[in-house]
Amino acid sequence: MASSSSYKLRCSIPGHEMDVRGLASAVFPEGAFVSVSRDRTGRVWVPNSSISGHTNFVSCVCVIAPSETYPRGLIASGGNDNNICVFTLDQAQPVFTLTGHKNTVCTLSSGKFGTLLSGSWDTTAKVWLNEKCMMTLQGHTAAVWAVVILPEQGLMLSGSADKTIKLWKAGRCEKTYTGHEDCVRGLAVISDTEFFSCSNDASIRRWLVTGECVQVYYSHTNYIYSISVFPNCQDFVTTGEDRTVRIWRQGECSQTIRLPAQSVWCCWNRDGQTRLIKEGDKVEAYQWSVNDARWMKIGDVVGGSNATSREYDFVFTIDVNEGGPSMKLPYNVAEDPWLTAHNFLQKNDLSPSFLDQVANFIIENTKGQVVGPNPPAGGDPFTGGARYIPGASDERSAFGADPFTGSGRYIPGSGPNPIASSGVADPFTGGSAYSSAALRQASTNIYFPKTDGVTFEQANSAQIIAKIKELNGSAPQEYKLSQEALESLVRLLGSISEPNSSEAPPTIQEINLLWKASHWPEDIVFPVLDIMRLAVRHPMVNETLCGEAEGVQLCNHLLSLMSPEGRPANQMLALRTLCNCFMGRQGRALLLAQRETVLSRAADLAGICNKNIHIALATLVLNYASCLHSQPDLEAKAQCLSVASRALETVQDKEAVFRLLVALGTIVSSDQSARELARSLGVNSQISKYSSVSDPSKVAECCKSF
Repeated sequence: MASSSSYKLRCSIPGHEMDVRGLASAVFPEGAFVSVSRDRTGRVWVPNSSISGHTNFVSCVCVIAPSETYPRGLIASGGNDNNICVFTLDQAQPVFTLTGHKNTVCTLSSGKFGTLLSGSWDTTAKVWLNEKCMMTLQGHTAAVWAVVILPEQGLMLSGSADKTIKLWKAGRCEKTYTGHEDCVRGLAVISDTEFFSCSNDASIRRWLVTGECVQVYYSHTNYIYSISVFPNCQDFVTTGEDRTVRIWRQGECSQTIRLPAQSVWCCWNRDGQTRLIKEGDKVEAYQWSVNDARWMKIGDVVGGSNATSREYDFVFTIDVNEGGPSMKLPYNVAEDPWLTAHNFLQKNDLSPSFLDQVANFIIENTKGQVVGPNPPAGGDPFTGGARYIPGASDERSAFGADPFTGSGRYIPGSGPNPIASSGVADPFTGGSAYSSAALRQASTNIYFPKTDGVTFEQANSAQIIAKIKELNGSAPQEYKLSQEALESLVRLLGSISEPNSSEAPPTIQEINLLWKASHWPEDIVFPVLDIMRLAVRHPMVNETLCGEAEGVQLCNHLLSLMSPEGRPANQMLALRTLCNCFMGRQGRALLLAQRETVLSRAADLAGICNKNIHIALATLVLNYASCLHSQPDLEAKAQCLSVASRALETVQDKEAVFRLLVALGTIVSSDQSARELARSLGVNSQISKYSSVSDPSKVAECCKSF
């Protein structure tokens, strides 16, 4: 519990000429803090100095934690000029200005790895990194008055004048909290699972991240503007329009401090502040972290201990910060070095970005001892076979029966098993076997960046035509194909089965017939979609169907088949068709132009429990990543990262996981901004999760290539 002593007004600091709207502690110099005001200035107190850069009043401020580029941290302020100005502590003018909001920037929150979250009267929140807007969070219907980044990487909260709070994960709204009867004005993190909110309705609410409001507090007589949590993560302080600061202990308002002001806009805690809190018979030490926006427990205050001992093969001394305390890293040769490194970083609250460095340190200093069997060589890391066979029969996955038309019958996208060959080749499409050991000796990352697309090639033409003829017989009269039309589809399938074959190219009439047949009723259209999947690989079909006007129609038609309420067979084949469109120049241009819509709809299919849909979804993200790898389009890369990160939360099939990991690696390769955004989304923890997967071994090997 917080100290029972009363709080008193210590002093009043004059300087601003209008309302002071925001306060934040500074990392340097010690004891300094920053204030911003409607007088269009920000002031750094101790030493006395001011910062300027806004052209209208300044309404919010936060401190961005130190980094290699800015070892003393940064100050970010948002204003009525719609801009965010970012300052160093030794310059009065901003080092850079973030533009993009269309109205007043009224709230800011900083997170790990330099991430900045802003909220605005334009009803949006934006995620910034390295001077660029990475994501725009859209969903509120009124001004976003409060934002905060939760301790779990990738989770963010926003509170709005629409009376709701929204939880965002990797750029997508995961949950909406309702209960307040007026504008939500402030948010404060209690723990990984709880947070506070305050509102113009004069109430404070305590929420579980899962959605439940567990307590409501009343005492203020007017709007509540801000809330800040004490180190015991239970008690808190609030300020409001009733000119008071109120201290809350054990759920009750224990003290009211009335100030000589019209409004009390904000309260805050200083970075590095240390508090000793008695909990029962224990005394615990907490320190406030601006970076995490919460009180971090740094240890128990004890007079002695009776620790149990354990023997280790190695105990390393790790120095993370020069001049700082060293840390002990125990290790046994029977342990996985990557898992040990991951646990060490988590235990000591260190950045996951050190994972490779620590793991390689262990491996180097234990002379590379490896526990467990070596992964088998001889298999394509994408399919386990010698060639890439998406959707083909596989004993390991028990995928051999068509779930839509019956066991042993036509399987969309399937084909005969290829014959394995030897050697080292492209892990996606090479005709030779992939040798894990040989490639490791070459110290080459074979997984990413992947700069060419992955397609779905396998098919059994005879079975496809047989299924179309069967379904054509029972089709509604207006959809029935004539015998001549069926023969045209047979010729088309023959000419497109091998896009570079010597067969006569498909005619415009045959392509138009395919387009017409693709509008069969949804319960019978799937074999036509299978032909479409194969056809778009052909240069002529790709050019015809993916052209400017026709391409938008094709895209909209496939997206309609990908509705979450649609049929799984159609969803899978529509995704595979989009993947194969990347083979042609017109198809790539179409999908890049329609990226936002396509990826948004595709992401909705991650929640469907179907491994073939998941593999197709992962391949689509991978193909986008391959196209974007060499482009400077950070917004597009951010969406790919977001979709891949969200998909990894739900996808279970290891082949789909593998392709998503390769997509992530391709996006972040040679792009520092994309890499840092991925870290802020919690991608490193997802990579760590799969780094110990032993079957298939390519998943862990891909993780270790990051």
